[in-house]
Amino acid sequence: MAYYPTSIEHILAELERIDLLIRVQIWRMQHIQTGDNELQGLLISEQEIEQLLTKPIGLPRWANVPTPLSSIEVQTALKRMTANIAQCQTESIQKSIKLRLHELVCHFQLTPIDRDTLLICLAPELDSGYERLYAYLQDDVRKKRPSVDLVLNLLCADFKSKLTTRQNFLSTAPLLKHQLLHLFDDSSQQQVPLLSKYLKLDERVVNYLLGSDELDTRLLPYAKCTWPQTKLEDLLLPLEIKERLGLLAQEKQVIKTGLIFYFQGTYGVGKHTTAEAFCQELGIGLLTVELERLLQAEAEEFETIMALACREAVLQSAAIYWEDFDRLLTDGKATWRLALLRQVQEMHLLTFLAGDTTWEPSNVQSELTFLRVEFLLPTAAQRVELWAKFVGEDIASLPDLANKFRFSGGQIRDAAATARNLACWRYPTQGQVTINNLYAACRLQSNRQLSAMARKITPRYKWSDIILPDQQEGIIQELCNYVKYRSRVYDEWGFEKKLSLGKGLNILFAGPPGTGKTMAAEVVAGELELDLYKIDLSAVVSKYIGETEKHLSRIFQEAETSNAILFFDEADALFGKRTEVSDAHDRYANLEVSYLLQRMEEYDGVVILATNFRKNMDEAFVRRLHFSIDFPLPDEKHRRRIWQKLWPEATPRSADLDLDFMARRFEIAGGNIRNIALAAAFLAADEGGEVKMSHLVRATRREYQKMGKVLMNGEFGEYAGQL
Repeated sequence: MAYYPTSIEHILAELERIDLLIRVQIWRMQHIQTGDNELQGLLISEQEIEQLLTKPIGLPRWANVPTPLSSIEVQTALKRMTANIAQCQTESIQKSIKLRLHELVCHFQLTPIDRDTLLICLAPELDSGYERLYAYLQDDVRKKRPSVDLVLNLLCADFKSKLTTRQNFLSTAPLLKHQLLHLFDDSSQQQVPLLSKYLKLDERVVNYLLGSDELDTRLLPYAKCTWPQTKLEDLLLPLEIKERLGLLAQEKQVIKTGLIFYFQGTYGVGKHTTAEAFCQELGIGLLTVELERLLQAEAEEFETIMALACREAVLQSAAIYWEDFDRLLTDGKATWRLALLRQVQEMHLLTFLAGDTTWEPSNVQSELTFLRVEFLLPTAAQRVELWAKFVGEDIASLPDLANKFRFSGGQIRDAAATARNLACWRYPTQGQVTINNLYAACRLQSNRQLSAMARKITPRYKWSDIILPDQQEGIIQELCNYVKYRSRVYDEWGFEKKLSLGKGLNILFAGPPGTGKTMAAEVVAGELELDLYKIDLSAVVSKYIGETEKHLSRIFQEAETSNAILFFDEADALFGKRTEVSDAHDRYANLEVSYLLQRMEEYDGVVILATNFRKNMDEAFVRRLHFSIDFPLPDEKHRRRIWQKLWPEATPRSADLDLDFMARRFEIAGGNIRNIALAAAFLAADEGGEVKMSHLVRATRREYQKMGKVLMNGEFGEYAGQL
């Protein structure tokens, strides 16, 4: 049995049938030609006017003109050609040969008239001679494209069928609704009737029918199409999700009936990879549309690109993935959101909507299935596996890295790429990725949007730099271990299932100014190799009701992905005691404190609060803190250690420096001691020598003056003469 080896041969066979229709009408047209042929189509003779007045309404002049073949002979020939085409088409499909014209008809539910209209419009794309034939049939050398009237005259036997078929060219009909072809007017005329409008096949449809799978050029800034290779079995997903997706993939009918997934989760948790794996199981492609970029367009362009993307998914036999769909969940984008949902519903597309926000649709057709799948961050064990996949298993500290940076799979992939770049720059000849490269890359991958309301502090202090009582130093070491072993306790030992909130680490540092609170925060960040962000209170606290909560919400939201330590200095300004409500401002101030308490409980990261006045802190916060460390003023023993340790080795110092005297006589905090030492160094530099007791004495008096205290000469004892 005969078949079509290629899709083009099928189209050519269909065009032979269209050629017969055209030939019949040309025979008739030739029979009625009169007058000067050179002016044919440029003027109207009296004889033509008479013919126009006497012809049947709605039909051309040549409608009833006899031809060399009778109407019965023409119909018999057309039926024979149609039957032969159908037979060959069936055989080709059974041989799994892709016939693009047939698939276009099936995908968009086109009628035989629609199909033949496409063929009539396709003909000039294959042979420019058809333009002259169409101009001849329309009695005008300028009319090289088929008009609606010409198409109806070629395909309709009488006026009644012509009226019925006219509906195929309305904007709601498949041909125009899916932009398979376009109507256009003669620019010299205004308000042209439908019959006088011309038809042109859409460029992407032409290319598709001729065998091209290149993306529509209008979609290139917003979309890409891939044929996935990832398999479901290779994904690091909970077994339950993989099994359910596998069962759905076995139902190949979802390709035709349509199914909407909403994949919810933060960046890099595997939403797109899972969609790829699902499509790989089905044996179809995946068209990904970047909604964030598309939303920068005007509403009209958005609707056009959206419709073209859905059409492209059909042409490519692909599912469609709308990235950043939650950008459409705001009230201002409700119309755009509904238009998108309506489009995918009508075309029964397998659709993936991806976003961070929890969402359930409303007004979705009951026959369409909607499935929401939540993607969680990988566990510590999964993160280790991902790190090993991207950087190799020969780096011993991967478990520590996976524990400290709670990255998604995508973030791990990006950090691994950054680490390779860092290694290539630092070690051009070797390029071997080290653990230091990985830590640096992780910090670079952390979200930088915190910088708008926070200042990044580069940790410079180490354990050897901080002088605290043994108890306080032990607690700080304990809280560092809390972060180091968080994954073991929560994931491996099962505490994750016992706690719904409060899995982060909230710490209070309380004590007078200069006692080492900020230094301790830097020591913790340095020990854990995490970024430290000091919150700028001036950018957070607002006099306008509700604005402070918005700013804090942004901070905590960004901190979720930053893997950084949040450091609130002078925290009592934000986390102060709630008061009795005497006016509206008191009520809203208390709401701010309550809101902060809620966000602290929900946050999974590390937050350090520092205050000079612990008594001003709201007790509800203090009760929920994991650690509360009091930083006392140093006693003489600790002041002596501070005086000894703060001097850099390169600083020239006189042998007569009496640090015992300074520690014994002046009961001040470590921050004041640092200020005195620094001021003394500048005094010594100005005099071109080494730091002497005279410099320390003068610097001490100035520091006390800055503190609002007065020192009598006698308090400097034997060194009073050096003032």
